[in-house]
Amino acid sequence: MIPTRKTRTTLKTLKTPKIPPGPAPDASRQARAVRLGPRSKASLALVSAVGVASLTWPFFAPPEASAVAHAQDAPWLFAGVLALLVPVVAATIAESGLGPKAVAMLGMLAAAGAALRPIGAGTAGIEPMFFLMLLSGRVLGPGFGFVLGCVTMFASGLLTGGVGPWLPYQMLITGWFTMGAGLLPGADRLRGRAEILMLTVYGFVASFGYGTLMNMAGWTFMSPQTTTIAMDPTAGPAANLVRFLAYCVATSLGWDLGRALCTIVLTVTLGPTLLKALRRATRRAAFEAQVTFRGPGA
Repeated sequence: MIPTRKTRTTLKTLKTPKIPPGPAPDASRQARAVRLGPRSKASLALVSAVGVASLTWPFFAPPEASAVAHAQDAPWLFAGVLALLVPVVAATIAESGLGPKAVAMLGMLAAAGAALRPIGAGTAGIEPMFFLMLLSGRVLGPGFGFVLGCVTMFASGLLTGGVGPWLPYQMLITGWFTMGAGLLPGADRLRGRAEILMLTVYGFVASFGYGTLMNMAGWTFMSPQTTTIAMDPTAGPAANLVRFLAYCVATSLGWDLGRALCTIVLTVTLGPTLLKALRRATRRAAFEAQVTFRGPGA
C-alpha cells in the first residue's frame, strides 16, 4: 500500500514528539557529582571544628589548664574521635546524593590516587597524588572532593601500610585540600591559563598547608624529654609556637617544598589535558540528570 500524504504526516508527528516548553539547560554550568545538603554541611562543619581543635589546642591552652595535664593522652583521644567522625561525615555526604555513576567515578579516582602516592615516596616530597586531588576537586565539586580525599588517603594507607594514629588526620586534611579546590571561584566560567594559574597558586599554598597541619598532628605525639622542639605542656602558647616553627623547619620544610613544586609542575604540564578529560567524563556521566521511567502507554 502506498502511504498517502495524510499517513506520512501522521508518521512524522509520531517520530518527532513535541517537547514541552521550559528553560534551556545552561551548557556552561558545571555539573556536581554531589550537592551538599543542610545535614551534610552541618556534619562537615562539626568534624572540621573537632579537627581544628585537635590540631591547634597546644597554642590556646594555658599551662594551668586541666587539659594540659593530659597532654600525652590528648593526641590519641583526638585521633580516636576523628577516626570515628571522618567516615561518618563521608558517609553522610555520600548519602545525600552519591549515585552509582558518582560511586564509579569515586572508585576510579581513589584507586588512581592511592597508586600515585607511593611514586616518589621518601624522595624530597614528590607526591603526584595531590595533583590529581587538586584537579578532581576543581571539576567535581567540594562535596565529592571531601569524600574523594578521605577515601583516597584511607586506601593509600592500606596500600602502603601507613595505618596509625596519623591516618585520621591525613584523611581529614586531604579532604580539606580537595574540597578547597572545589570551592575556588569561577567553576562555571573560568578556563584556560587563568584557571591553571589559580590552581597552581592554590596547589602551592595548600601543599604547605597540608604539611603544616600534619606537623601539628605529629608534633603533639613527641615527648619534651626527647627533643627541645617538642611541645612542652608547662610552657605557654607563645613558647610552643616557637617550638613548633622550629619543628617545621627542622623536619618538613624541604619535604613540603618538594610537594608544592611537584604539584605546580604537574598542574602546568598535565593540568589542561586532565581538566578537559574530567569535564568530558562529567558531562557524559550527567550526574544531575533527572531520570524518569514511563510505562508503555505513556
